[in-house]
Amino acid sequence: MFTLLQVELYKIFKRPRTYIAFIAIAGLIGIIQLGLKLDGDAYINFVMSNAEQSFTFDGKLLNGYLVCYIILQLLLVHVPLLIALIAADMISGEANMGTLRLMLTQPVSRFEIMMVKFTAAAIYTLLLLVWMAVLALFVSMGLFGTDDLIIQKTRYLVQLSNDDVFWRYIGAFGFALLAMLTVAALGFLLSVFAENSIGPIVATISIIIFFTILSTMSIPIFQKIQPYLFTTHMVAWKEFFDLKVNADNTALKGTLQNKSQIIQSAWILVAHIVLFVGVAMFVFKRKDILT
Repeated sequence: MFTLLQVELYKIFKRPRTYIAFIAIAGLIGIIQLGLKLDGDAYINFVMSNAEQSFTFDGKLLNGYLVCYIILQLLLVHVPLLIALIAADMISGEANMGTLRLMLTQPVSRFEIMMVKFTAAAIYTLLLLVWMAVLALFVSMGLFGTDDLIIQKTRYLVQLSNDDVFWRYIGAFGFALLAMLTVAALGFLLSVFAENSIGPIVATISIIIFFTILSTMSIPIFQKIQPYLFTTHMVAWKEFFDLKVNADNTALKGTLQNKSQIIQSAWILVAHIVLFVGVAMFVFKRKDILT
């Protein structure tokens, strides 16, 4: 199994398209950091203009923690598109190259082949998130320093003390990994039904865009199905940046406002991963390989 995994990882990282995602993420994060470094104070003053009329902030609003939060809000919506480039190619790519039938002549079961291929896609997804975390969090901390994190919600402001932020980012990136693995599982499933990579990649991206739109529309008929869409729960990483308050409206350090929501969303994403990968294995096991 380990040898097969090494082979699959070699296949992934020998292709130039694999590095498109890493380069794109580095470029986008670099542009955001450069823009905020040059003119970030004006941007923060504009965003927080209404709040500054009622509150006085003692500290550095534009710091590495806030920059990372801004980056996550902007990029996590688009990262699934980059993951689809690899995950949706795992089986269909082999069929397209004519190596799928040859692969099945090896003394390993179809189940093992599928497990190894999805594990390779998961490792790629993990490395992509780690790369994003290094650039978005650690580089931002180096460039902008650290201070309290102040986030403007729809109806209120959240202020997280400097020493109560880092663990929240660990949780947020961990949850983001779970969300991205759901996307990888979807692309992996669709790759079983095609003999060309373009179809599964486009289909994965289209489904994510379609479900995302449904997840954000405030129309009663769509709100009934939103809890069942995995895209609805992919944004639950934001819940790590909210905390409870007591009866005196004093923030309780180290708490999570909606811990149950995080757990529920995590289980729903896990269920989707199991479902997508399970269906992919079921179909592939009974698939007549002609290529």
